[in-house]
Amino acid sequence: MAGNTTSRRRFLALAALSTPVLMWPGLLHAAAAPRRLAFHHTHTGEALDIEYSEAGRYIPDALLTIDHLLRDFRSGEVHPIDPALLDTLYALRLQVRGTGPFEIISAFRSPATNAMLARKGGGVSTRSLHLSGRAIDIRLPGVRTADLRDAGLRLRAGGVGYYPDSDFIHVDTGRVRNW
Repeated sequence: MAGNTTSRRRFLALAALSTPVLMWPGLLHAAAAPRRLAFHHTHTGEALDIEYSEAGRYIPDALLTIDHLLRDFRSGEVHPIDPALLDTLYALRLQVRGTGPFEIISAFRSPATNAMLARKGGGVSTRSLHLSGRAIDIRLPGVRTADLRDAGLRLRAGGVGYYPDSDFIHVDTGRVRNW
């Protein structure tokens, strides 16, 4: 009797673990597929096309290269970029079927840069997620900014801000919200 109980528990545990795989067979494949992003920084003119994840793992050297590109272009200060933010960009590209590089308006911002922008009154938050490498302002050539915003909202992966007059969106890995 005790053997049957153990076998039944083991069977139920294995069934519970395999259910997501049976329901979403593409999920594991998508996680393990190489992920690549391309960028063009509008302020520095720098461009980068890089694979940042393979076999479900982030590539440390690629992340360092991305950190450098997405640095505070005013001060030169480099800060780690949240890999989840890169995954959000990757998912956005897939949703809108974008092919060009993301145009970077702003990514990491040092405290001094953020304070200067806040003083200028451009609607900059003193608690901006740009300060921690968890936010980026972008556009994607060939994709209407409103469509990019809509795709970001559908992801529900964090905050999405829409700036139609300046033709860019803000995405971050904070709580789900929009403005």
